[in-house]
Amino acid sequence: MANTSARMLRLLSLLQTHRYWPGTELAERLEVSERTLRRDVDRLRELGYQVDASRGVAGGYQLQSGATMPPLLLDDEEAVAIAVGLRAAASGSVQGIEDTSLRALTKVIQVMPPRLRGRVGALREFTVPAPPGKGPKVDAVVLTVLAQACRDEERLRFSYTARGGERTTRLVEPYRLVPLGRKWYLVAYDVERGDWRTFRVDRLTEPQATGARFRQRELPAADAAEFVQQQLQSIPLRHHVKVTIQLPAAEVEKATAYAGGSVEPIDETSCVLIMQVDEFDWLVLVLAALGGEFRVDQPAEFRDYLRDTAELLLRGATATS
Repeated sequence: MANTSARMLRLLSLLQTHRYWPGTELAERLEVSERTLRRDVDRLRELGYQVDASRGVAGGYQLQSGATMPPLLLDDEEAVAIAVGLRAAASGSVQGIEDTSLRALTKVIQVMPPRLRGRVGALREFTVPAPPGKGPKVDAVVLTVLAQACRDEERLRFSYTARGGERTTRLVEPYRLVPLGRKWYLVAYDVERGDWRTFRVDRLTEPQATGARFRQRELPAADAAEFVQQQLQSIPLRHHVKVTIQLPAAEVEKATAYAGGSVEPIDETSCVLIMQVDEFDWLVLVLAALGGEFRVDQPAEFRDYLRDTAELLLRGATATS
């Protein structure tokens, strides 16, 4: 690699994997001599990166955390990925990081070369953001405490408000954080209950690391995301809704796939939508967006809710200033 800047970028990228690199292997990866490698490592140290070195036949290098944050060296794909991530974070579900994300995004774009600014600008111009949902906001500090406890395999204690409003104190062995829809979930082993649990992060307060380390248990699922989905499917919801819709089953399935439930075809032009829901509001929007004639078979509460909503909309449509 003839270009010194490109080579240092590649060197830093390899060191940031946090593994120990033997000097000979690192030099081979960069296609340089060990002497040149030592000079490049010295340049990184001058920029503020703490690179530990060990001498001898098995000598090598490892990047350590520093007291201050040195300049970041990013390749093109990494820079664009950070810009996209910051843009998403600015309108996301984590409370308190919207303004910080926008400031960081501005700084990243300012130092980008023109070709990358063009790519990020095109992405912004030709992306239509979805309207923000009504999902609960979670505290950014709480998220970082949970994530660090997962990484360090350290037991956590926190206050938790259950779905029914009951408030308890939990002692858990945290496993993973899972963002799903507009909500964040903590997958953890509940020590006092002796079983795996899923906790809504927005219902979790005052998380405190106990200092007690643990050995990670085997999760009873392929991964944390699958475990959360299994847990959510097992929660009994308040309303069993059944609606007959004058549309093909495939069309209704496509519109409601993200929300679960089932669609049973009656014939080529009609079907029955069956769902378990806690609230009716979003289901009204789904039916309106489908645009087909429908009949609410059950429950009566949903018919009443639709009637009240229709009257409200009609009053708004016919009101005069």
